[in-house]
This record gives sequence, C-alpha cells and structure tokens, in this order.
Amino acid sequence: MTEEPLRVDIVSDVVCPWCIVGYQQLRAASEQTGIEIAPYWHPFELNTEMTAEGQNLQEQIIGKYGSTTKQSQNARIQLTEVGQSLGITFNWSDESRIYNTFDAHQLLHWASESGATHKLKLALFKAYFEDGQDVSNAEVLLEVCKDLTLDTNEAEQVLKQQTFASLVREKERFWTSRGVSGVPTMIFAGKHATSGAQGIETFSNILQTISVG
Repeated sequence: MTEEPLRVDIVSDVVCPWCIVGYQQLRAASEQTGIEIAPYWHPFELNTEMTAEGQNLQEQIIGKYGSTTKQSQNARIQLTEVGQSLGITFNWSDESRIYNTFDAHQLLHWASESGATHKLKLALFKAYFEDGQDVSNAEVLLEVCKDLTLDTNEAEQVLKQQTFASLVREKERFWTSRGVSGVPTMIFAGKHATSGAQGIETFSNILQTISVG
C-alpha cells in the first residue's frame, strides 16, 4: 500500500523571500528523504496596511526593521546566494517595491477549489521575485492565472467582487490568534511547527521523525 503524502501546512506571504526559500528547502528535503509531502498554503500578510501603489522595498525594510542601507543590501546579497543554491532567482534592484497581497491571497483561496493553489503560489513567487511584477495589480494577477490556464473570467469576478475577502481575513486571524507572527510557519502533519527557513537538513530530520512516529 502506498503511503499518503505527509501534509505540511505553510503559512506565508507571496512577497516574503524566506517563504520561497523555506519551501524550496522543504522540497529538497522531501527529495532527499524520499518522503512525499503535500503542501497546503495559508494566507499571511507581511504588511496589512500597505497601500495600493506599494513602497520601495529598501525604504520599507529600513523603516520597519530599523536596518541601515548597508544591512539591507547585505541581506539581499545573502538571500541571492541562498536562492541560487536552491534554484531561485531574486532579481533585486534599487527600484524593487513591496506590494499589498490581499487580492493575491483571495485568488489563492479561489484556486483551492480546483486544486490549483500550489501552482498559483509558485507562479506568484516567480512573478514577484524573478519578474519584478506588481502582484497587487489585477492585470498582473489575471495574466498569471491565464498562463496557468485558470479561468480568468472567474478570477476577474473574484477580484472585482472581493468574493473571498471576509474568508481570507478570517483565515489570517486564525493563524495570528495561534501565535503565528512570522513566516514561513510550517506545521507538519498537524504535530510539529517550525518558523523560518530551517534548512534542508533540519527539514529532512523533521520529515523522518514524523514519518516514523
């Protein structure tokens, strides 16, 4: 009998670089251990009050975390190097911006109805980090859906009518009420939770421990 994939709930935001890093580490750990995983993505907004036009990424990091310009630049260099080792391309520039992601999370919920959340999530990561696109822009979001052969007419209605606004807010409150304050947060088989990009070795150990248990 074939074992069921191990469920991993991942609370994350599509503009969080450590979220895609953490997922790729987890994927590599899955391949390394031979333990198949089933990722379930959940919404989290790094900047719930972000305006429609977004904000310069470096300015936002300096203002939010108190980093210096040099520290911000060094963090990008570190992320770029980590990303390269995992097959992730981070195309940073001085003009890079961070955006509101609420509509993106609504589409991710909508995609769950057809089992397409995972591929949409990865496509949104690529659109933002690799292609530098505005993932708060409806046209960008619909183009990503189109590339995935998702129903763009239905997706457009979801955005126009804000169909899942209340539900997404409810999901976000659910996770924050349970102590999630940073992402990625991963919950393995409903038993073990981690925060941050823990690395391939750590994720491999977790997968092996839980699969045995």
